[in-house]
Amino acid sequence: MRILVVEDDRPLRDAVATVLKEESYQVDEADNGPDGLYLAQQRVHDLIVLDIMIPGMNGLEVLSELRAQGIAIPVLLLTARDGVADRVCGLDSGADDYLVKPFATLELLARIRVLLRQLSLGAPDGELHYGQLSLKCQAKDAYTQGQALKLTLKEYELMEYFMLNREQILTKEQLLDRVWGIDSEAGLGVVDVYVHYLRKKLAPFGFDRYIQNVRGVGYLLKEKR
Repeated sequence: MRILVVEDDRPLRDAVATVLKEESYQVDEADNGPDGLYLAQQRVHDLIVLDIMIPGMNGLEVLSELRAQGIAIPVLLLTARDGVADRVCGLDSGADDYLVKPFATLELLARIRVLLRQLSLGAPDGELHYGQLSLKCQAKDAYTQGQALKLTLKEYELMEYFMLNREQILTKEQLLDRVWGIDSEAGLGVVDVYVHYLRKKLAPFGFDRYIQNVRGVGYLLKEKR
């Protein structure tokens, strides 16, 4: 799972990013509204931790623009304001949850887990399912027909992103940014290589055809019936 943290307070941003990385989340960071909006527009994150009082454009402006563009990534707002009117304003702007500073690390992680569980197709057991494919998100294991696929970490992350966006076209740029990171120096060719690896591991079960080419664009995961 990849999380975007948009916070201009450097010590707090570093602390939040460190805690998330310790929980095995992938983390991207921004310290202002325009940069946060740009990163969010890449649609490679599962959740955004967004401070309201950030320079350039405030968090509510960023959030409103994302929702206006149809980007439904879950957003957890951070703010020093704890009034009811402030909370209502944040939620009405499209936030999924609201956390008042200062906050306990355990509460931050708990709220993130709730939002990510809701994202994972509502699966209470932390699993993703599509056709004959299953992922155990916490263990980062993949199965089909009860047998382990024995994916590497990058292969797993690629498959997870496909399953979270099943039957949606994903560009190679999105796949690269999601799995290898927005700042990665890897080229687009690495996406083709790892798609090949995934198909090879799915082939013995006849499911390599699930990952379909979209010529000139990228790939999508779609069960062929």
